[in-house]
Amino acid sequence: MAFARTCSVALVGVEGVVVEVQADLEPGVAAFTLVGLPDKSLTESRDRVRAAVVNSGNAWPQKKLTVGLSPASVPKGGSGFDLAVACAVLGAAERIDPRTLADVVMIGELGLDGRVLPVRGVLPAVLAAADAGYDQVVVPENATAEASLVPGVSVLGVRSLRQLIAVLTDEPVPEEEADSDTNRSATTAPGGFGGTLATIGTPDSTAAHHDLSEVVGQIAARTALEVAAAGGHHLFLQGPPGAGKTMLAERLPSIMPPLTQKESLEVTAVHSVAGTLPPGRPLVETPPYCAPHHSATMQSLVGGGPGLPRPGAVSLAHRGVLFLDEAPEFSAKALDALRQPLESGHVVVARAAGVVQLPARFQMILAANPCPCGRCTLHGETSTCTPGAIRRYQGRLSGPLLDRVDLRVEIEPVTRADLTATVHRGESTSQVADRVRQARERAAARLTGTPWSTNSHIPGHELRTRWHPAPGALHEAELDLERGLLTARGLDRVLRIAWTIADLSGRDRPDANDVNLALHLRTGIPRGVHMAIAP
Repeated sequence: MAFARTCSVALVGVEGVVVEVQADLEPGVAAFTLVGLPDKSLTESRDRVRAAVVNSGNAWPQKKLTVGLSPASVPKGGSGFDLAVACAVLGAAERIDPRTLADVVMIGELGLDGRVLPVRGVLPAVLAAADAGYDQVVVPENATAEASLVPGVSVLGVRSLRQLIAVLTDEPVPEEEADSDTNRSATTAPGGFGGTLATIGTPDSTAAHHDLSEVVGQIAARTALEVAAAGGHHLFLQGPPGAGKTMLAERLPSIMPPLTQKESLEVTAVHSVAGTLPPGRPLVETPPYCAPHHSATMQSLVGGGPGLPRPGAVSLAHRGVLFLDEAPEFSAKALDALRQPLESGHVVVARAAGVVQLPARFQMILAANPCPCGRCTLHGETSTCTPGAIRRYQGRLSGPLLDRVDLRVEIEPVTRADLTATVHRGESTSQVADRVRQARERAAARLTGTPWSTNSHIPGHELRTRWHPAPGALHEAELDLERGLLTARGLDRVLRIAWTIADLSGRDRPDANDVNLALHLRTGIPRGVHMAIAP
C-alpha cells in the first residue's frame, strides 16, 4: 500500500486544530482528489503542489492520488497546507520515508518554483501543535522566530521544498538564495529539527514617541487618562476640534504597563492571524493601539468576512486601546455591536461556516465633537447648528453604550496662556507611567487569588460585598442614584473608579474625596474636589 501521513493546522478564528494530512496512491488513471472540507484556496493547492514538486526535481506520481484532511468535519482553508500535502504525496511515492513524516507538523505555502512562502497564523498554529503533543514543526524561514516563541517545540525554518526533502532524507542541504524583498541574513545550518536553515535579522524600526508632557492644559482629561490606564477603564472625550482629544488617546498606550508574557502571546496570536505583525518583531510586547476610520463597517470592527470570521478591530486592540475618533460618525449598528465585547471581553461571531469566539479585552476611547460644527460650547462663538441637529448628533451614541463607558470628560478649548506658557508643563509619560504601574501592582496584590487583575474587571456584586470603601464615602453616589443621575451599573462603575483613584493615591481604600472625584469623572458634574491625583 502506497500511503503516508503528516500533520498541519487549521485555524478557526485564532484557535488552531491539528489536521492529519493523508495521501494514498492507487493504480488507475492519473488524478488528484482532495477531500476533507477544503475551501477554494485550499482546493487550488493541487496545482501549486504539483508544480512545486516537479520544479524541485522530483517526479510526480502517475497514479490515482487521494489526499484526505482529517477530521473531515472541521472547515479548512488557506494555503498553509501546501507543504504538508506535498510531503505526504512524496511519502506515498516513497521519495521520503513515511515514518519520518508521521509526527511532524508542517505549515507553509508553496510557490510554483518550490519556494516555501509565509502564511498567516503561524504562532497560534504552533501553539495548537504543542497543545496536541507535537514537538517538531516545519515553518517558512521568515516565520522561525515567531514559531520559536512556543516553548518545548523544535522548529525548522526552510526556504524551499528542496531543502526540506534534503533534511528528511539525510541528503546534503542545498543552498537557496534569499528572497530579494527580505532583509534577513542567510546562513545555512545543518539539517535537523534543533535549528533553522537561516538566521532571521531584525530590521531597525523606531515607533513614533508620544510624550504626555506635549499635551497643553487639560488637567481633567489628563487625570481621566491616568485613571483609565491604572484601572483599565473606558473613556469618552467630548470637546471642540483641536482641543487635544486625539493627542490624549494616542498617549494612553505609552502610560500603560507592558504586556505580560501570557498577554504578549495572546496579542501576537491575534495579529499573526490577521497578518499585521511588524517585520522582524515576532512578539508584541506593548499594548496595541487600533484607530479605525469612522466609515468602518460592523464586520471590520467586531470581525467577519466570507467563510469563517476573521479578527476585527476589537480583537486587534486586545489587551490594548481601541480609539474611535469622531464616534458619532460611525454607524449606529457598528457602535451597538461593541456592547457585548465591552462586557464579556470576547466576541462570538456566528456564520454559516461556523461559530468563532475571538478575544476582545480592550480599553475603548470615544472622541466626539459637541455638535456637527463643533462650536456650540466655544465662548464667544456662534454655533451654526440648530438645537434639533445637536440632539440628533449627540443621540447617535446610544445610552446603553455610553453607560458602559466609565469616564466621561468635557474637553475645554486650549487658551492662549496655556499655549504660550514656558513653565508648569504637565508631567511626562515616564512619571505618569510609573504611578500607573504602582497602582496596578496595588490592585493586583489586593485581587490575588481572584480571576481579576484590574478594577474595571471586578463584577459589581463582588466589589460591593468583598471590598468596602471608607464609612460614608458613598453618600453622594447613593444620592445620585436616587436622583436618577446614575444607573445601578453606573454606581458600580463609580465604585471601580474610586478604587483606582485610591490605588493611584496610595490609599488602602477609597474615601469620600475619591468617590467624589470618581463622580466628577463619571457624570461631569463638579463636586468641589481637586482634579489632579494626589499621591
